[in-house]
Order: sequence, then C-alpha cells, then structure tokens
Amino acid sequence: MALKPFVDRLGYDNVPPEINRLRCRVNYHALKFLPEIEQMADLLVSRMRNRTGITNPYMALHLRFEKGMVGLSFCDFVGTREEKAKMAEYRKKEWPRRYKNGSHLWQLALQKRKEGRCPLEPGEVAVILRSMGYTKDTQIYVASGQVYGGQNRMAPLRNMFPNLVTKEELASNEELDSFRKHVTSLAALDFLVCLKSDVFVMTHGGNFAKLIIGARRYMGHRQKSIKPDKGLMSKSFGDPYMGWASFVEDVAITHQTRTGLPEATFPSYDLWENPLTPCMCKA
Repeated sequence: MALKPFVDRLGYDNVPPEINRLRCRVNYHALKFLPEIEQMADLLVSRMRNRTGITNPYMALHLRFEKGMVGLSFCDFVGTREEKAKMAEYRKKEWPRRYKNGSHLWQLALQKRKEGRCPLEPGEVAVILRSMGYTKDTQIYVASGQVYGGQNRMAPLRNMFPNLVTKEELASNEELDSFRKHVTSLAALDFLVCLKSDVFVMTHGGNFAKLIIGARRYMGHRQKSIKPDKGLMSKSFGDPYMGWASFVEDVAITHQTRTGLPEATFPSYDLWENPLTPCMCKA
C-alpha cells in the first residue's frame, strides 16, 4: 500500500487518550517501510559507519536550505545583489499576497531572524557544530534537497567538515534509480539513515525532522538529537564584540537540555515531535 501525501487535520488538543494511544501504536509499530527501502537504508548506514575502514559513529544533518524554503521564509541571507534580485522576483511570483510591493520585507526579515524563525545557512551550521566540539574528522550524512546557492553556499560547511556525504555519494546511480520514481522513497531513505544516526541535527522546522526526533525519543533516547536555538544563535552571530570563547560558552549553556530528551507535553505541542504522555508511560 502506498499512502499519498496528506495533512494531519486531527490536531493534538482535546483528543481522547485512547485515540492518541491508537495513533502512537499505528505510527511507531504498525506502519512499516517497504522491505527494499529498509534494505537500502541499512546499506547506506553500513557504508556510512565504515567509510574509514573501521566502524565509526556518524552524525546526520537535516539541512533545510533549498530555494523553496529560503523563498518561503522571507528571511534575508548573504548574497550578491544579483542573487537578492532574483530571489525577490521568485518570491513575488510564488507568494504575491505576502510580497505585496516589497516595502515591508526588510523589517519582516529582521523580525523573523530575531525570533529565530529563519533557516540556518550551511556556514552557520558549521560554526555551531564546531562550537559544540565536533572536529573536522566528524562523519556527517546530509539529508537535503538541492541547496540554494549550490557548492559556493556549501563551501564553508565542507571546508570545516570535509567528511560530509549524501546518499548520492554513498550509493551508485544504479542502486538509487528504482527509488527515483517516487520522491518520497528518496526521503524515506534519508529518514531511516537519520533515524539510525548517533547524532541527529535539525536546522529548521518541518515534519521530517520532528518525526525523527519524536521516534528517537520513543525508542528510548539512546542517541542525541540537537535542535539549535536559532534565536540565540542569531543574536550571537550578530554581535560584533562576541569572541569565540564567549560564543562557545553560550552555545554550551543554551544547548545543555536541547538534546532530544522527552518533555512533558502542553497544549498545541506536536505529538510526533514529543510523544511523551500520549505515547509513553515514562521517559
């Protein structure tokens, strides 16, 4: 059976406990990936762990910096005048009601960045990971669509973390061809490789990352899941007087509890990001 894309309209508030328990049972136990997807994902995980000839842990990075995400965010990013002009035209075409005449967008972009609602750029991700103590030897699997800005945008991340690969670099075209018929099959491969990683890092919101963090919590929180505090990071990146030592200290203090531990739920909390209470008897 193949499920077409859908939107969860059931909500999370005022749902009877027995219904939530059923949803959890279905999501974490009944639904399974196709055997060929599971097998290919296991092969990618094996190759990821044995890239250096010995068994190594690896990090999975969900990098949300595709053109569509950058455009939809209406945030301002580093780029040439030509790039900014093209992005403005793209936003005007795709989201005319939000774009209007464009005069309000600069203030909107500043506000969203201040509130931590902008996708992290690859270079920002690199700085955050290094400040957390991850070295250039860290093995990183990147789950992402086509990154806006291409290799130039990815250069800072690759320079600081050269052992960075995607499924396209771990597998041959022939191995992936059968999965390219359905874009969701490729996403499923990324999902499973991220799920089984030793460390998972999300860089922006979205159901993909939330489902991974929730599943890792449900499975016993045996691996770290990092959800960067983008509000604090924006403030720190914008402070010209902050030295590296202070930045590292801020990151360490802020992210002590942002490692994917189950949390008590509250109204409107995403059930699949944090299954504690509806799905779990205890953390």
